[in-house]
Amino acid sequence: MSRLMGECRYRNPIIDADLPDPDAIRVGDRYVMIASSFHRAPGLPVYVSDDLVTWERVGNALDRVEPDAWFRLPRPGAGVWAPSIRWHEGRYVIVYPDPDQGIFVVTAEDPAGPWTVPRCLVAGTGLIDPCPLWDDDGRAYLVHGWARSRAGRKNVLTVMEVDPGLTRPLGPARDVIDGAALTGWTTIEGPKFYKRGDEYLIFAPAGGVATGWQAVFRGPTPFGPFEGRVVLAQGGTSVNGPHQGAWVTGPAGDWFLHFQDRGAAGRVVHLQPMRWGEDGWPLIGRAVDGGPSEPVLEYASPHGAPQRSRSIARSDDFAEGAPGPTWTWQANPPHDALAPATGQLRMRSAADSGSLAALPRVLGQPLPGGTSRSTVGMVLDGGAGSRAGLAVLGLDYVWAGVRREEAGTSAVVAVRGRDDLAERIVAAAPVDGEVRVTLEVRAGGAIRARLAADGREWTVDPGAHAAEGRWIGAEIALFTGAPFGAPDAVAAFTHFRIDEGED
Repeated sequence: MSRLMGECRYRNPIIDADLPDPDAIRVGDRYVMIASSFHRAPGLPVYVSDDLVTWERVGNALDRVEPDAWFRLPRPGAGVWAPSIRWHEGRYVIVYPDPDQGIFVVTAEDPAGPWTVPRCLVAGTGLIDPCPLWDDDGRAYLVHGWARSRAGRKNVLTVMEVDPGLTRPLGPARDVIDGAALTGWTTIEGPKFYKRGDEYLIFAPAGGVATGWQAVFRGPTPFGPFEGRVVLAQGGTSVNGPHQGAWVTGPAGDWFLHFQDRGAAGRVVHLQPMRWGEDGWPLIGRAVDGGPSEPVLEYASPHGAPQRSRSIARSDDFAEGAPGPTWTWQANPPHDALAPATGQLRMRSAADSGSLAALPRVLGQPLPGGTSRSTVGMVLDGGAGSRAGLAVLGLDYVWAGVRREEAGTSAVVAVRGRDDLAERIVAAAPVDGEVRVTLEVRAGGAIRARLAADGREWTVDPGAHAAEGRWIGAEIALFTGAPFGAPDAVAAFTHFRIDEGED
């Protein structure tokens, strides 16, 4: 937060951590935002804010990813893709896609839940990024995009009429925007459906996640015909591919939330000022004050509130023996994944193939986008081949922790690149009892490990960097594993601390 001429100002990104494909609304004096969760459980994270700048997670709209049995193993890139949230007839309504199954709906009276069991609105593969619109006459419509990886088509937006209860389609789907008919337009996706006056608006990004721009299309009916305009692009800024977000209105006027892909930091969230031009097109970012249509890097806070933490990861004492709301599993956990405890997290092992990317018993939080330091204590009770640790997890990863062998227990630091056939141990030392592990992510993403045990401390430079995951950013993660067929191991984690620095 900075001050200029006495006013509170915020700095972008407002969430400097991975929160992919955000959508947001205002209900009363509260703003509510959701995001993609992909294969992780619980899914569909829900955040609230009273100032549009600082957000806190209040829960999840999905307890687990369905079908439960399929998602008992990690399925990176599958699961919950870009969702939308709306307020309708006294309830919050989330419409989300699973590109391998179809489009689903959950509802709740409060953002913190409880949320209803998912029901299928449209079955099919490759249907993504859905958003509903209830018209003034009570009829309802749904816009969505397409995933070429499943449907064999993309760069197209489709609209269909659905019943107002969002239980079934009422008419044929019609393609309303075809990027192939627009010169230079590729990968139109992520649509959000609105109505302003007598015009129907579709906000949609195009050009690719890391390289594209944000557009708005408007037309006289829900099915068009639509004309479009670029309303936000990188221009001369460092904000590449301003992409997919939400138009939010409130006492502080109009605002636009969107994400920026920053590699290992993930899809970080920006807030842009917005107003409407005399020609009926939105002005976003610097265009609000007469500049080009490119993002602002800082601006006057919408509600005059100071900016607080831009991270969404949180420290955790595991007071009740369970993880706090910011943690998610890499796969649906069984009911006994955690052993009863107080003041510590006792995580039972899962069958371990030797890769953390395939290990279901991994619990993570989004890594802060700047520098950070994460620390946790651990004790491992298990047989030969069992292990537990703290990891910076992505397509490449580093972990530091404890490994049990026939000869005894060692504190280790290991790395694995996305093309490696096996992990590589870069440091190991015999230990007895608790090991305290710290992983530092330094400027440029370089990782350094610190270990403390048996009254001594040492530092290891594994020569590795934080890396993005499958359409997500890197995570700071806890894990426990044991060999296939071996008895369960149990790791006790205590006093997890994460401190963020500056980007």
